[in-house]
Amino acid sequence: MIEQRAWTASAKLSRLPRAAAPASDVHLIERIVAGDGLAMRVLYARHHVRVFRFILGIVKDRAAAEDLISEVFLELWRQPARFEARSAVSTWLLSIARHKALSALRTRRVHAPLDEAVDVADAAPSPEAIASIKDCGATIRRCLGKLSQEHREIIDLAYYHQKSIEEVAHTVGIPVATVKTRMFHARRRLGTLLAKAGIDREAI
Repeated sequence: MIEQRAWTASAKLSRLPRAAAPASDVHLIERIVAGDGLAMRVLYARHHVRVFRFILGIVKDRAAAEDLISEVFLELWRQPARFEARSAVSTWLLSIARHKALSALRTRRVHAPLDEAVDVADAAPSPEAIASIKDCGATIRRCLGKLSQEHREIIDLAYYHQKSIEEVAHTVGIPVATVKTRMFHARRRLGTLLAKAGIDREAI
């Protein structure tokens, strides 16, 4: 009797609807091509923080970054078919963002205090976590600020955005060999700066 009840309960559970898996970025793009506004909102929610931070790291001006991120996603909404699936959607978005940010630097000559970008997080940490990383984070920001724009960009894409060497090359528009060279020099320079500041270079 117990076994029969267990089998009956299991059969009923198996007939319950399962939660749908989150749509992939590529699937969302396909829906956006078809004019699906909900898919656009989902994609924006999924990527806007990282794209905003990336733009802010280039232009160093929050107001300008807010304008530019609107331009990035507006371009996506208007021309989603431009995505050719040769790279991840996130890489494509960063490529668009980089182009617009560099154009803004050339035309608006944006100037602002040292990079605020690393202060923007995907999720708010706990007060305990903030207290534990505050001093270290400030030191890392100072060290990152001493890197050239080219080197800081490579570090940002590879470590914060977790892009492969090939994806970094696609985003920046340079050969893979050049990315590797910049990565080598950026790591060495940042390691030296962090070591002088008392932070273990193995942490980078």
